[in-house]
Amino acid sequence: MSLFLRQLGLAGGLLLSTAVAAQAQPSTYPRNGVYDQRPGLYAFTHATIFTDYKTRLTDATLVIRDGRVEAVGTGVKIPAGAVVTDLKGRYIYPGFVDLYASYGLPEVKAPERQGRRSGPQFESQKAGAYDWNQAIHPETSAAELFKVNDDQADAYRRLGFGAVLTQQADGIARGTAALVTLNTNRKEQEVVLADRAAAAFSFDKGTSTQDYPSSLMGSIALLRQTYLDADWNQRNPAKEQNLSLRAFNQQRQLPQIFDVRDKQSALRADKVGDEFGVQYILKGRGDEYQRLSDVQATKAPLIVSLNFPDAYNVDDLYDASRISLEELKHWEMAPANAAMLAKAGVPFALSAADLKDKKKFLPNLRKAIQYGLTEEQALRALTATPAELLQLQNQVGSLKAGMVANFLVCSNRLFADDNVLLDNWVQGQRYQLSTVPSDYRGVYTLKIGSQPELKMLVAGKPDAPEMRLVLAPKDTVRGALSVNGELATIVYNPTPKTKGAAVRLSGFYTPETRLFQGDGQLADATSVKWSAQRQEEATRAARRDSIKAPEPVQIGQALFPFVAFGRAQVPQQETVLIKNATVWTSEAAGKLENTDVLLQNGKIQKIGKNLSVPSGGRSIDGTGKHLTPGIIDEHSHLAISEGVNEGTQAVTSEVRIGDVVDAEDVDVYRDLAGGVVAAQLLHGSANPIGGQSALIKMRWGMTAEQMKIEGAPGFIKFALGENVKQSNWGEMNVLRFPQTRMGVEQVFVDAFTRAKEYEQEWKAWNKLGKGKQKKGEAPRRDLELEALVEILNQQRFITCHSYVQSEINMLLNVADRMGFKVNTLTHILEGYKVADKMKAHGVNASTFSDWWAYKNEVRDAIPYNAAIMHDAGLNVAINSDDAEMSRRLNQEAAKTVKYGGLSEEEALKLVTINPAKMLHLDKNMGSIKEGKDADVVLWTDHPLSIYAHPERTFVDGRQMFDVESDARMRQEVEKERLRIVQKMLDAKKAGAPTQGATAKANKHFHCDTMGEDKELDN
Repeated sequence: MSLFLRQLGLAGGLLLSTAVAAQAQPSTYPRNGVYDQRPGLYAFTHATIFTDYKTRLTDATLVIRDGRVEAVGTGVKIPAGAVVTDLKGRYIYPGFVDLYASYGLPEVKAPERQGRRSGPQFESQKAGAYDWNQAIHPETSAAELFKVNDDQADAYRRLGFGAVLTQQADGIARGTAALVTLNTNRKEQEVVLADRAAAAFSFDKGTSTQDYPSSLMGSIALLRQTYLDADWNQRNPAKEQNLSLRAFNQQRQLPQIFDVRDKQSALRADKVGDEFGVQYILKGRGDEYQRLSDVQATKAPLIVSLNFPDAYNVDDLYDASRISLEELKHWEMAPANAAMLAKAGVPFALSAADLKDKKKFLPNLRKAIQYGLTEEQALRALTATPAELLQLQNQVGSLKAGMVANFLVCSNRLFADDNVLLDNWVQGQRYQLSTVPSDYRGVYTLKIGSQPELKMLVAGKPDAPEMRLVLAPKDTVRGALSVNGELATIVYNPTPKTKGAAVRLSGFYTPETRLFQGDGQLADATSVKWSAQRQEEATRAARRDSIKAPEPVQIGQALFPFVAFGRAQVPQQETVLIKNATVWTSEAAGKLENTDVLLQNGKIQKIGKNLSVPSGGRSIDGTGKHLTPGIIDEHSHLAISEGVNEGTQAVTSEVRIGDVVDAEDVDVYRDLAGGVVAAQLLHGSANPIGGQSALIKMRWGMTAEQMKIEGAPGFIKFALGENVKQSNWGEMNVLRFPQTRMGVEQVFVDAFTRAKEYEQEWKAWNKLGKGKQKKGEAPRRDLELEALVEILNQQRFITCHSYVQSEINMLLNVADRMGFKVNTLTHILEGYKVADKMKAHGVNASTFSDWWAYKNEVRDAIPYNAAIMHDAGLNVAINSDDAEMSRRLNQEAAKTVKYGGLSEEEALKLVTINPAKMLHLDKNMGSIKEGKDADVVLWTDHPLSIYAHPERTFVDGRQMFDVESDARMRQEVEKERLRIVQKMLDAKKAGAPTQGATAKANKHFHCDTMGEDKELDN
């Protein structure tokens, strides 16, 4: 049979399969016309078959029937009636599975609000017995919305996918995802393999037009409360027919997929999952390598995107300077993410998610392999792992009897550079992706008539072969080889210098025997027979010779945190003796001259003179320098992710700043450079009762959880004034209660009245004892009220944003009436007017040094405020409420020496021991005393001087900042930037796509910051 006929027969058989599969119909669906239901029986022989990611069969046979695998192996008997296709020299692999897609689902579009300047929306506008919040809609079913889409399916099939998990990526609780095949010749009911394959979640409220939540911490709080409400609803089905919560409970046993924005939110999601006994499958953004050990510790499987950033266009110096080090390093290191995860033993599935251009998937996959991912690991992540994560490994992910007939036919090894995906079979349906010319490359033995044998090399690309003849060890001539269908032609000159005396050979190529043969004519017109037989072993050698070995990929190292001034390792605790310094103790001992302080095991071990350095320790000469306790900022908004205010409701005590601590905010490092060792991260002032605080130490390089102060008491933010009654929010914000200062008072009264009732309800339940408690009758847990009950029981403490005397009096009266204490009045710029009442209540004062006249309610502020309150016997602190001012709190405290005449030691206490007392941390922090935490700062000069700056800042005995390291890191940052910029220039020169440079702003939050970038008037 000629090559042409053989090719026609192969194509005809495959085309026949298309017609047969298209005619198959499920029995429950009638057909208008005659029925022609065929079994779809095919046998693929002599192929190299990977039945799974690690099992390779040579010269094997695959038999499929009616869209399922019937048999696979080396000794398989071909059933009668099967359409047989010889795939000698070809490879068969299981079809890929993508766990994150929206294939076949309607586009997610947010409904338009009424008019451009519509007011707030407090309640859900979704009709029906569903959840109170539009972002919670677990009743959404992808299978019910799914519709086969030819164009979308074709795009996925060309990447090698045979099945995808499709979900409507909208909202926090998104509903169920469906596993569907990419067969477009069958109806929806036939291609859905699992209608409830997984449940989907995120922290993104999506298209919900409801105001709550408006922040990341609000989204986390809403999800946490939803879990609790679902538990209560399951115990009390007769009390509330909530279809959303019912669906939520029905999905608990499904695989849970959580879409996160970055590696920090991956850790946040896992923490929520741990709280409710759920192990999420985390769908990340490809930056997991930046916190590899922490991601590994979650034990969460991942869905890993291959969406690598393009190089930046850095030709222009000014443009290049706008790109952060983080962005530069991520461009370089992102392709290594999968390999690093695999090396760490983290299970993951690869996905085409987040790729705007899906055609980049396969090139990026090969790039990931170039960066260290093995071919076996890649194949596993595309087949077996996604199937196992869905617990559907009996359906997809490998080729075994009874499984769905999803497989790829390849021209070569799947991940070889010159491989071509020829066919993608989905449910026994062939989709031809491309054709590839026969690969003629190799080393041949060329026989021409009776002449001595020659060695013929064919190299180059499969579709553009290049030919050379070896006449002698160091003597070769080039020729031309062309193959058109079954016909082949070779033309060459017998010697390198011969002209006008070409040898011409014509004939045909037989792929089964890898033989060229035919008739030829020599330069002297002699007719000859010729043949060229390819030598297999020599072929591989020729390919090695024809392909330049790629240079090993070199990338930089991860930093902790992954930003400028991050380090390869977090500083370790040291034994350090600081000698002969002026020590400001902030204790009764006062200021000690020429004194030594020993830091050991994270504690202040000894204070004295002429101390010796313990073995293994080091000494620092403090002569002429000043050692103080580390500064504590009682009121800060740095290191908070995606919103400092959840201002959508009057009471949001359920939200927690601790959920959204940003361990990568460079302001943490800047604070260390200003001598700050700890801070209270406060919710903003958008509502009377805001969210819970986070108390952190400036442990630069550690995770958000590790930055939190162990055993720290709970705090919460309250607020008074213009912000909470929305007088400065604009004309559309006139609906949320309260709108007056009188209304603010009633919010407090109402909230604590409800909290007391809630507490009594639980007390009554617990009093019954286990013997009398009836199943399902336990009260509903309410996180908002639980936080208020903690206040009533002095387990959580209030920091209240305050300005005006009348409101301060109001809050203290409400507190006395309702039976709770106000711990701290912050800002408190009219505190000098009510200092006596504050002392009677036992409240602390945290104020600004000299802010005044920046808005109406501070027109009576005076710079003597702090000193007056101090002299009245109050515990007073100076705070920042500003990431920039936080670095100069020593100078802010120094102003009280001028404005009020405080002593230097008392002034320093305003930012050390006094805020420690306010935050109930003074047992371990805030002063230099034996046994306390080794949080100290060595200053170059008098600590209240504007000329002083920290030379070294220690946190827990770790040297987290020093001027020498800072100078060195600045040089290293510039060196690293230059190295990567040069690499980007080379990439652009080599033809790599580029993107424009955009500056990444470091957002600073304040009390009145709404959302991430919109700020109320001060």
